[in-house]
Amino acid sequence: MRGMDSYPKSLADLADAPPLLWAIGDPALMARPMVALVGARNASSLGMRMARRLAADLREAGYVVVSGLARGIDAAAHDAALPGATIAVQAGGVDHIYPQENASLATRIAETGCRLSEQAMGLAPQARHFPLRNRLISGLARAVVVVEAAARSGSLITARTALDQGRDVFAIPGHPFDARAGGCNQLIRDGATLIRSAADVIEALGPASAAPPAPPAHPAPPAAEPPTVPKAIAPGAETPLRRIAALHRQILDRLGPSPVAEDQLIRDLCLAPSEVAPHLTTLELDGKLQRQPGGLIARLT
Repeated sequence: MRGMDSYPKSLADLADAPPLLWAIGDPALMARPMVALVGARNASSLGMRMARRLAADLREAGYVVVSGLARGIDAAAHDAALPGATIAVQAGGVDHIYPQENASLATRIAETGCRLSEQAMGLAPQARHFPLRNRLISGLARAVVVVEAAARSGSLITARTALDQGRDVFAIPGHPFDARAGGCNQLIRDGATLIRSAADVIEALGPASAAPPAPPAHPAPPAAEPPTVPKAIAPGAETPLRRIAALHRQILDRLGPSPVAEDQLIRDLCLAPSEVAPHLTTLELDGKLQRQPGGLIARLT
């Protein structure tokens, strides 16, 4: 329960932190430094190998690997981080395994890792629960690593949420002809840090033994960048990703449970309708706002 010593400090500072969490396994893992690994369900062989290598190396470095227990990249990351050192955030109740093909993996996670959810036990996951789960995945972690993702995927929702929460976003580059790499390449183009291995993640975040359990709202840039790694974007630097995150915050800050007219919101933002409309759709798909009859919009809480 929020306010208790066992409640993860990395979530406690979030504006939309869940009041109650359900856990099966070792909740002490949530006090350790965490990195989220997310990606495509229909992952390629190379993507799966990369997820396994990243998870295993981060585990060896002392980090806990957080993911969503989905098939593909999530499952590979959880499996490689076992025994221990992994947290699976579920969209439904912690006792409701989805997809069923990961039932054996979920059992092993419960034995030495931790399964976590804000939903009541026995609740089957619904479509609206997955964006909520994604915000917990990014909220728990100091950084989100996107291994493989299509240009429109849940992993990109997690990356956008991570930026809103002040977390770092890293991405693995992929071949331009592979649709499963489109989202990662787009993130890198828009300012996410390109990484090649767990060493790059550790270089950016620092050793797990020195890492605080919760990241600051505006993390300080690394003291030095290795010459062969693309320079990380300094906190506060104006990049497309940060501009999008800032606009999303402006939109949500101006909305509340009481609906307002969409055209009035656009006037308040002093932007062209064509600039705002795509982001309203994105936030609606993310489950953060709701359109109502008569051109009205309200924030979902």
